[in-house]
Amino acid sequence: MSEEAPKVEVAHHEQLTEEKPGYLKSVWLDWKQSTIKKPEKPVSIWKILKSLNRRQWLTFIAAFLGWTLDAFDYFSVTLTTTQIAEEFGVTVAQVTSAITTTLMLRSVGALIFGALADRFGRRWPLIIDIILFSLINMASGFAPNLQTFVGLRAVFGICMGGEWGLGASLALETLPVEARGLFSGIFQEGYACGYLLAVLVSYAILSNGASWRILYWVGSAFALLAIFIRFFVPESDVYLEQQKARKVLSRSVWQEAWLAVKHHWARLVYMVVLMSFFNFFSHGSQDLYPTFLTAQLGYSQSQKTVTAVIYNVGAIVGGILFGYLSNYLGRRFIMAVCAIGAGAFIPLWAFGPSIQSLQFGAFMMQFFVQGGWGVVPAYLNEISPPAFRGLLPGLAYQLGNLVSAASAQIEATISEHYPVTSPTGKQVNDYALTQAIFMGCVCGCLLITVIFGMEMRNRDFMEDLIEDEHGKNAIGIQDIETDQVEAGQAGASGEKEGVDAIEDKHDVSDPAK
Repeated sequence: MSEEAPKVEVAHHEQLTEEKPGYLKSVWLDWKQSTIKKPEKPVSIWKILKSLNRRQWLTFIAAFLGWTLDAFDYFSVTLTTTQIAEEFGVTVAQVTSAITTTLMLRSVGALIFGALADRFGRRWPLIIDIILFSLINMASGFAPNLQTFVGLRAVFGICMGGEWGLGASLALETLPVEARGLFSGIFQEGYACGYLLAVLVSYAILSNGASWRILYWVGSAFALLAIFIRFFVPESDVYLEQQKARKVLSRSVWQEAWLAVKHHWARLVYMVVLMSFFNFFSHGSQDLYPTFLTAQLGYSQSQKTVTAVIYNVGAIVGGILFGYLSNYLGRRFIMAVCAIGAGAFIPLWAFGPSIQSLQFGAFMMQFFVQGGWGVVPAYLNEISPPAFRGLLPGLAYQLGNLVSAASAQIEATISEHYPVTSPTGKQVNDYALTQAIFMGCVCGCLLITVIFGMEMRNRDFMEDLIEDEHGKNAIGIQDIETDQVEAGQAGASGEKEGVDAIEDKHDVSDPAK
């Protein structure tokens, strides 16, 4: 008996050595496992659409409409800057300060409403948010001067910052895993739908000589439908189960926040860096493009509108298609493909020799830009620490938006150093060259960031309700239900043992366990 004991010790020691590779090797293995995966067999889009029940459809439609109308209201300013400047007797540059203010305060809204969502649930913060931004948008149409208008848009920025993160979390937590990629793409393209709707409505209003104020009142009227629908949307089951998990583990929201920062600070930094490049990706290809079409190429208002419709259709198609494919080919793989694809179409997008070729280039550019964006809602929700899925996706998105808010100014400033002659014979800035260089750099940086990222594709949110105290493993609904059964059988002492059992089951800090 005494001779066999050392053999057991040696075998156990060898097993532990194999289970705990070095730090660099473990990082490499984690990256390889999350990056190189055999594609799963896809489920048809029609089958996914048929599989959703009434509650899931209602929840998603409410989230999609909110984000669409949010985008409509935001782009209302960019489409009416000239008219607002004329009525208030100011310059266009002064009016655009309202856009900058809105962008700057979106991260504040993401923090406030995201924290409320993780503390009190997704449903009521979303209802309050959409009511507020619809009222503010209506009030914007009554603004008597620029100062009042900018102040209202500042408050609107806070409300807009809360909409994306909460809507994405509520929708994706309610949908089945196999539908996540497809509906991530559809949800994100609510932004392109809102932009497209704003272009069409503003053209109908302004082309007839009507007041710019009507556009804001129309946006507020559209929001009434979304408000009505949201009152019928139930709370997220994932959030309700998280509350049970916190109660079982006797943890407060503040304790969860400390554990999330302690164990996942590098992931949080990565999320902000990724979203900074993604926002440069979209703003760099969109914000200055209408100016490029009119100032440098001499497009008429109707030609500019048609081109905007074309590239927004490309955005919607790309977002939905690539979002769907990411469920089976991988989130980061699709984002990398989109970064490469957008880079490949820069020459045609910026230097197309004819209006038709340029419109095709614009279509393909937004096809890939928003194709990559279609993956973002699912990706951010999957890599976020589970207890803060309401806060972190939206906060990372809006902080990235804050970093990239000066995209148009950067492009415009650089273009001043490269004057060219327009079709009308005037000296104008070379927006084509500036945008091409800017987007080339952004595509390269985004590709590098994606390659060195992480992935938790098709993560089951119900099995990732909360993490153990070491941040290594998730505690799911099965663990909570088991603990409740044991607590009911054993009484108060059994409840304490059940909590300890959950922690011990997921405690990997001690190899002996």
